[in-house]
Amino acid sequence: MVELVSCSVSDGIAHVRLERPDKLNALTLETLTQLGATARRLRRDRTLRAVVLSGEGDSFCSGLDVGTVLKDPVGIARAFVPLPWRGTNVFQEACWAWRRLPVPVIAAVHGHCFGGGLQIALAADFRFTTPDAQWSVLEARWGLIPDMSGIQTLKELVGIDTAKRLTMTAQVVSGKEATDLGLATELAPDPVAAAFALAEELSTRSPDALAAAKRLFNTTWTARTRVTLGRERAEQIYLLLAANTKATREAAVKRVAPVFGPRGRR
Repeated sequence: MVELVSCSVSDGIAHVRLERPDKLNALTLETLTQLGATARRLRRDRTLRAVVLSGEGDSFCSGLDVGTVLKDPVGIARAFVPLPWRGTNVFQEACWAWRRLPVPVIAAVHGHCFGGGLQIALAADFRFTTPDAQWSVLEARWGLIPDMSGIQTLKELVGIDTAKRLTMTAQVVSGKEATDLGLATELAPDPVAAAFALAEELSTRSPDALAAAKRLFNTTWTARTRVTLGRERAEQIYLLLAANTKATREAAVKRVAPVFGPRGRR
């Protein structure tokens, strides 16, 4: 099997890279499968602190390799069927699996960030982009809509009119414009370096607190107040009893850097 997605881990930070630079990291069915499998493998690592997503070569990801994918109609049909225990199909899992990861995920965007590539970036918790990167919900160019979790993530990040306009027009916007719109988090001349700087900063915080914060925001952003307050209480009770919270508290008293154990199973 050709490695289309590579993953290396150092000091608790994983660097996941799209490895098809000669095709601007365009997505094949195998790339999508490998992305989902990589995220699920990382999820089992309780020493993991953060993930950086990037693309090798001149682009983050130019979207679906339509020509290659359409040559495999049987594969498309199989990939389109959702697995009942996940609620996602292969296309959606390549993005949504990063949302399920209980650690911060940071996308580093340069060059093209089109279609499925944009949906992968939007599934991250944070997105750094070069000012001249090109972002687009490109599916309209093919008479389609974003169906790799893009509708869900778009509606969380931008207003409904902006989401509709981007989806209906396939307008290409710069990294600067993407940041102004709320698609990207921050501009950076070197997005990978900026992503690792944030990942290293986050790794100094309790991994249980980071996981709890991600769960809370991802599951209650549009929930009723009563639901949000209830989940706040449940997460805080868990954290008050967690070993990593004790390590944080003791380190703060001694004014030293905390030493954390593995992330809890929650």
